[in-house]
Amino acid sequence: MTTYDWIVVGGGVAGSALAYELVKLGSSVLLLEQFAAPTNGTRYSYGGIAYWSGNTPLTQQLCQEGIEIHRQLSDELEGDTQFRELDLVLVIEPGEDVGAIAQSYRSCWIPPQPISIEFACELEPLLNPASLGGALHTTHGHVSPEATTLAYQQAFQRLGGEMRLAQVTGFVREGDRTTGITTSEGTLSAAGVIVSAGGWSRILLRQAGLFVRIYFSQAELIETPPNTPTQTRTLIMPAALKRFEQEAAAGAADARWNQPNQEVVPPILDEGVIQFKDGRIRIGQVTRMISSLEPEVDAAASESALRQAVGRFLPSLKEVPGTWSRCPVAFSGDRLPLVGPVPGAEGMHLFSGFSNPFAIMPPLARRYARHLVEQPDPLLEGLSPGRFET
Repeated sequence: MTTYDWIVVGGGVAGSALAYELVKLGSSVLLLEQFAAPTNGTRYSYGGIAYWSGNTPLTQQLCQEGIEIHRQLSDELEGDTQFRELDLVLVIEPGEDVGAIAQSYRSCWIPPQPISIEFACELEPLLNPASLGGALHTTHGHVSPEATTLAYQQAFQRLGGEMRLAQVTGFVREGDRTTGITTSEGTLSAAGVIVSAGGWSRILLRQAGLFVRIYFSQAELIETPPNTPTQTRTLIMPAALKRFEQEAAAGAADARWNQPNQEVVPPILDEGVIQFKDGRIRIGQVTRMISSLEPEVDAAASESALRQAVGRFLPSLKEVPGTWSRCPVAFSGDRLPLVGPVPGAEGMHLFSGFSNPFAIMPPLARRYARHLVEQPDPLLEGLSPGRFET
């Protein structure tokens, strides 16, 4: 039986990028994905690269490295990621304090700047000026999540990496050491196993008796078909995002995650819109924090709330034909990913929980691969899954 250097569990963009970086350094790598047509966070992502948003020395360094990687990634991978840079308009509702909201971005690497409502509507003619109390503007990166993932996977396979479709059913342990995995197709051995399964990461680790403070939300959105005739020019997001406060509150309620079907914190709605190069529009998002990967949700009510919210700012999108969908999205309680060995499980690692994935994941995949294969990287110490242990 083949023993790989690394088995990477999860074929989304994070797992695919890490597998590519590992095989590029000469490791033998197996990349596992359980679904032929995944419905994961990568599939339904906006694909936004908020490289401007780093607000600590660590995240600013990673954001700078990330945008530099994206600008040449299509050439490196020999596959089009559909990278572009476009205007981001952060909308502010009437009655909100424009100055205070702008001030909240002051620590960012490239702080968004206040603009007039008139200029916001010049940038995005579909905006309803009556719905705005103000706006901020900066430049934002963007890729197709699916195209980027495919480009990573194809480059990985060209370098000798192996990819399989199989569901992980357990981990092979010898004492505290992980030596492989069990799957729907049989047992596979490796010197190290890396869990990069996004919203499924917590469940996989729990099945192995490992308790790590990684969580999952349910993101709900509407996606229109390709070649949607309505044409947006910008990425639209709310300036006062609720999601990060929601994630912090959900992470602080760790005990509730161990109870079945619990609403950990109330849902929120952050209205946002991005149109892809093929004309598809993704409209989001409702975010729920429920301790089940498949909670019961009133899809019709969710879709109606999304249409009402986006319709205030962009009336032409209120009734646009589209399909409601949802997916689990991994996160931690402090907005930083979990990258490193899993405490109490020698040979098992975690690479998941990215709240700003396309900005910081590519450089972290590169750094973590080098950390594992060549020499330790002190920058990664603050991202260890063990950082929450007391």
